[in-house]
Amino acid sequence: MATLPRATSSLWRFDVFELDTRTGELRKRGAKVRLQGQPLLVLAVLLERAGDLVTREELREQIWPADTFVDFDHSLHNAIARLRDVLGDSPENPRYIETLPRRGYRFIASAEKLPAPGTQSTPESEPVSAPPERVVQTRSRPFAAFIGSGLLIVAVVVAMLLVPSHRTIAASPIRSIAVLPLANFSGDPSQDYFVDGMTDELITDLAKVGSLRVTSRTSVMPYKGTKKRLPEIARELNVDGIVEGSVTRSGQRVRITAQLLQGSTDKHLWAETYDRDLGDVLKLQGELADAIAQQVRAQLSPTQQAQIRQAHVVDPVAHDAYLRGRLYFVTETDKPESLRKAQDLFQQSIQRDPSFALAYAGLADTYVFLAYSGAVPKDQAYTSAKDALAKALALDDSVGEAYDTLGTLSEFNWDWASADRAFNRAIALAPSYSCAHEDRAIFLATTGRRAEALAEIAKIDQLDYGLSAAGSEIYTYYALRDYPDLIEASKRAMLLDSKGWWLHYDLGIGYEGAGKLQEAISEYQKAAKLSDGDQNVLTYLAHADDAIGHRAEAVKILRDLEQKSKWIDVPPYVMATTYAGLGDREKAFEFLEKAYQVRAFDLSFLGADLRLDHLHSDPRFQNLLSRVGLPN
Repeated sequence: MATLPRATSSLWRFDVFELDTRTGELRKRGAKVRLQGQPLLVLAVLLERAGDLVTREELREQIWPADTFVDFDHSLHNAIARLRDVLGDSPENPRYIETLPRRGYRFIASAEKLPAPGTQSTPESEPVSAPPERVVQTRSRPFAAFIGSGLLIVAVVVAMLLVPSHRTIAASPIRSIAVLPLANFSGDPSQDYFVDGMTDELITDLAKVGSLRVTSRTSVMPYKGTKKRLPEIARELNVDGIVEGSVTRSGQRVRITAQLLQGSTDKHLWAETYDRDLGDVLKLQGELADAIAQQVRAQLSPTQQAQIRQAHVVDPVAHDAYLRGRLYFVTETDKPESLRKAQDLFQQSIQRDPSFALAYAGLADTYVFLAYSGAVPKDQAYTSAKDALAKALALDDSVGEAYDTLGTLSEFNWDWASADRAFNRAIALAPSYSCAHEDRAIFLATTGRRAEALAEIAKIDQLDYGLSAAGSEIYTYYALRDYPDLIEASKRAMLLDSKGWWLHYDLGIGYEGAGKLQEAISEYQKAAKLSDGDQNVLTYLAHADDAIGHRAEAVKILRDLEQKSKWIDVPPYVMATTYAGLGDREKAFEFLEKAYQVRAFDLSFLGADLRLDHLHSDPRFQNLLSRVGLPN
């Protein structure tokens, strides 16, 4: 990150935090905190105007270029949410950043501006008193007059951090990269699946480069066909470099043209065209990833080099079926009918080419998600997925995706040690594979390893800005019983999926855990309506009703569910929470034992479930935790 000119460098100190605008670093009690890009710039602006309202229009003019106004609301919301995450702040009871609805924001904590290390103290660095109701230390001279020319200091910040000089760029290393969706130059829209598959496979290959941060597929796909300028995209994705290109498929030949550009300036760095038979497409992808890694001077270990360059000839028909299967799998993992289509296509790929390891790995994934959806019994899914993974790894033990799925399978049987090894292996093979970080974060939170789980969340924030990552953060905070962060994560996810009932459900749990029962009830009611009466939502609604004093309403919900269980299938875990809500401990433990016998997924989050909190003191509950392998 570029440094500020000596004349404008400063060090802000507030509470346990320090922001050095010279280095662009935020520290908490001396330890560096991960914050960069737009959230960092917003913090710098708010500190410069500490105690004063900074309007949304001022933030847009000073940080977001004029041509990005369409995405401004989304970007600003995310920047403020990220700031609050890092600072441990709350929009409802702010300590640092106050929201003035429809107007802007105000920094309300006590803040002191000091000369940055190596700079000369100036009169501007001396604190003065803020208005009586807000004790804020700031400069004695008007903000706009700080620089003699009248320019705002944040303009210098933006200029230095986001628009470096050509001389700086020439020496600026590329440590992070995004592969934009490749363009379909085949003249046939029906080949879009093939071109998107090429994008996905290139990202997967680059994710194996340990010294290079590679943005996930879900983060880049929204830019398909975009007219945005590359510097704007690079800022939004927080990357140094951009790869873009095209794919032309004709008969049994495929041509990929790719170029590497400096993200901040759109400066061309490298370009190449590859023309191969379709059977050599995996080798082509490896060559392309290897070339890009060399261009950005990424440090590759011998193992990583072998992984990228190791590619087998694949039957074109098998590869085609695999790509079609991946399209169904990655876009609609919550729909059993789409998972069935993916499953069938992966099986077709295997039948055509029994040596194609990726098809076995894809098939295993479909079994896992079919089990999650309830479309396939858990035991059956476990056996089928395990067999498919064994074949995949026997053919190619460098497939990081397969180890990630193996970690999830190990969780099916609460084999936490095996899950840990598998997730670690997946990340070692593909350090930028976001799904492995997401799954590992949930695993760590579930098993009580809080610090490590939050470290994984920080990595996810660098790799993936999509709904999958948001969901993983939600599950992680839920397992950790971190309700303020659960609330914020659920709200951020709603920006990506405004109609998802499960987000209202998760937000309701966050509110209930934080003691905001009326807000929780409101969110549960929305989730119940959108989900057409999901059973888990109803039992949580009853629990919140009971907690707020609406015992009659709670009992009615639970008794109705008890009656329905006589003619519809209600999972034993849900019945356990129903009887726990009715105060029938014996029935609750009876159904918890039934849930244990079928190895219900919900038991992995047993200690985090608010509906069962009053059972924690019972020795039977502690015994169940031990049998599942969860911390007491």
